[in-house]
Amino acid sequence: MRVLVTGGTGFIGSHSVVALVRDGHEVRLLARDASKVGRVFAPRGIRIDDVVVGDVTDPTVVAKALDGCEGVLHAAALVGLKRSDAEKVLATNQRAVELVVGGAVELGLQSIVYVSSLSALGRPGGDPITVDSPIGDARSAYATSKARAEGYVQRLQNAGAPIRASYPPGVVGPDDPGMSGANHAIRAFLKDTMVITSTGFCVLDVRDLAEIHARLIDPATPPGRYLAPGQYLSWPDAVAMMDRVTGRRVNRIYVPGPLLRLLGRIGDLVKLVYDFDFPLTHESMAFASGWPGAEMSPALASLDPSFRDLRQTYEDTVRWMYRAGHLTALQAGRMAQELDAGGADPSGPR
Repeated sequence: MRVLVTGGTGFIGSHSVVALVRDGHEVRLLARDASKVGRVFAPRGIRIDDVVVGDVTDPTVVAKALDGCEGVLHAAALVGLKRSDAEKVLATNQRAVELVVGGAVELGLQSIVYVSSLSALGRPGGDPITVDSPIGDARSAYATSKARAEGYVQRLQNAGAPIRASYPPGVVGPDDPGMSGANHAIRAFLKDTMVITSTGFCVLDVRDLAEIHARLIDPATPPGRYLAPGQYLSWPDAVAMMDRVTGRRVNRIYVPGPLLRLLGRIGDLVKLVYDFDFPLTHESMAFASGWPGAEMSPALASLDPSFRDLRQTYEDTVRWMYRAGHLTALQAGRMAQELDAGGADPSGPR
């Protein structure tokens, strides 16, 4: 089956492409930069020749990309934390889902996969997030754009569109073309300091998410909402995990939830006069210190997905970060020592 993938040179998209190619699908990419396709996939032993170059908000380009495809995986999303990026983030992500997902529905495609986010559902400090949770009351531009897109996709699903939506939490893993949010946090933790606060977070290996997407693109998989919460880590457990992975005692500081949320409010105020690209906002700190948890959807449970042990995920991620130059030997600790000693990299082909 020929599958159009948007966001295919990004973190989730590129791993999903690997899974689709492995399953025998022909992949077409919609990408703004054709040269990036080779840089991302050549090291993984994959060649993608079917590339439509252009912007995901351009109706003509999207129509060309959809032409002749039998399936679509829409993973493209613009992430920007600066106030100056807000309008562009909102407009881009909303328009993209209308053109790609809405366009696929209009063409009558039967294999449509939309990558949503847990950030589109639920509220910090509330009940555990499920597929029946209300769309979240988002404030940041990115979360708002995902919430609006979620509303649009749900309306299409309620009207009978054959859309399979995935809802990943924080996604980590090796081979990240752009150092996405959760991986960026790992690097910051190991370079600087880990924060211990209340509750914790859910995390999913990008390779496991890619396997789920490969299952969802199958026309035999029923349309629906597939919430993949991954595995839960409390903040103390996350610090202990980094200690075990690196073989050293990582720096840590305890910040009570109320103080963390206050710092987030201060960050919101600072952004009014000094724009910065860092997630120090009340919204992000509220989720960090008041994560409600999440439950796997019955639809996903019926697929009987498998998930890597989190220690393996973090070991593979830290090895890759050291190999790619994102961490020093001191910061990567034991993972760097193993690679420098000539040990095999168990994370496998890139």
